[in-house]
Amino acid sequence: MSESTTLRKTMKPSWVFAMALGAAIGWGAYILPFDWMQKAGLAGTLIGFVIGGLMIAVIGLSYGFTIRALPLTGGGVAFAMAALGRTHAFIAGWALTLGYSCVVALNASAVTLIFRVTFPELVMQGALYDVAGWTIYLPEVVICSLFIIGFAWLNSKGAALSGQFQFFAVVLMILAVVVIVASMVIYYVVERPELAPAFPTDVPPVAAVATIIAFAPWAYVGFDSIPQLAGEFNFSPKKALGLLLWGITVATLIYLAMMLATSIAVGANHSDLEGEAWPPAAAISEVMGPAGLVLMVVAVSAGVLTGLNGFYTAASRVLFTLGRANLVPRRLGELKGKEHTPRNAILLVCAVCLVTPWFGRAALTWVVDMSSAGITVAYFYTCFCAWKIARTGQVSGMTQPIAPNKFYEYFALAGCVLSIGFLALLFIPGSPGMLGTAPLIALVVWIALGLVSWTIKSRQLKDVPPEKTASLILE
Repeated sequence: MSESTTLRKTMKPSWVFAMALGAAIGWGAYILPFDWMQKAGLAGTLIGFVIGGLMIAVIGLSYGFTIRALPLTGGGVAFAMAALGRTHAFIAGWALTLGYSCVVALNASAVTLIFRVTFPELVMQGALYDVAGWTIYLPEVVICSLFIIGFAWLNSKGAALSGQFQFFAVVLMILAVVVIVASMVIYYVVERPELAPAFPTDVPPVAAVATIIAFAPWAYVGFDSIPQLAGEFNFSPKKALGLLLWGITVATLIYLAMMLATSIAVGANHSDLEGEAWPPAAAISEVMGPAGLVLMVVAVSAGVLTGLNGFYTAASRVLFTLGRANLVPRRLGELKGKEHTPRNAILLVCAVCLVTPWFGRAALTWVVDMSSAGITVAYFYTCFCAWKIARTGQVSGMTQPIAPNKFYEYFALAGCVLSIGFLALLFIPGSPGMLGTAPLIALVVWIALGLVSWTIKSRQLKDVPPEKTASLILE
């Protein structure tokens, strides 16, 4: 393809690593540890994240292996195209669009949550209405919308600028976490406070651990942003596997560190914090004083903003790849400006996400709960493509075949099984990760929209050879 129709190769390894880590962490590591403590206990949470991280690493091996064979923009879309054809490429793209756009919206809403905790008198006025018990305030809608628009602008200025922002924000986040955890460890050594129970008294240990494992696809979503950017690497795709595994490893360490820090800070005062809007920050600031709150605000802000940036980038590349192949409107596959950015795709993500502040965070969680389903579908397609490459040495789009590899074949097969298992946890009645009624309805609506869209597009493509579609994605 000509330079005018391809994205520029500007992404450095450090930026790509920051994209993966920043997107994977988001706000959950700083806001949810208190909830995890209630559901799974300290030991249950720590064990669950270690097991969940290892499971995700198995899937990550398939991503790294497949990127080496197919270093293409669009990641899961390209992999599904190479392994199974354009119908599956559309399914993978539709699923990823759901997952990534939902997380963009959720991170934007998390910004207003930070403002609600730190500047309540500023944002909690001008009440408009209630949705699912959550009061919608006009200042929150404005703030959330401004951040959505701001990061759309940042991404429209090219991957280099968004990559630089991501790197510096991730460095700032890691520094804040290190200071928080070091302070909590020193406090524990000196004061020996009581820690949270290892497991909840009313939940079997296995069930407690399973609750956290079921959270893993959502907790680590973001590491898979790396393959969406593969066409923009300014380095060898062989480095992708290392970047992926390091991203998953550091994300796991941050989750574990913040859980341990929160447990030390909460101690025996668990019941006293149940009414707090942000229990981990309240507990840590009781120990560290105002500096603790400042550091928590810095960490969660960096996590939220890197999530916004990373998922904007990933979602726009998925839509760009689909549009270039005419699997969605072609205009989404156009590049604009001297930066050669997919501005139309970025603007569509922005437009969709601008609707969400008007529904409030409570309703938004219904939609976000189903994002795990979309991401897990992409996990399966990537692992299946990796299995096919490892088994046969060749899929569409590869410039030259490779020798079959039993090691990756078995790991890819394990990744397929894990992906199906993660998906099953969302739908099996009684499972710890089962979707509620509202998310299920929202998911059915999204699937119905996808069926309508594909029905229209498949009619338009009936005279287009599948090989032509493949060439638009795999070249």
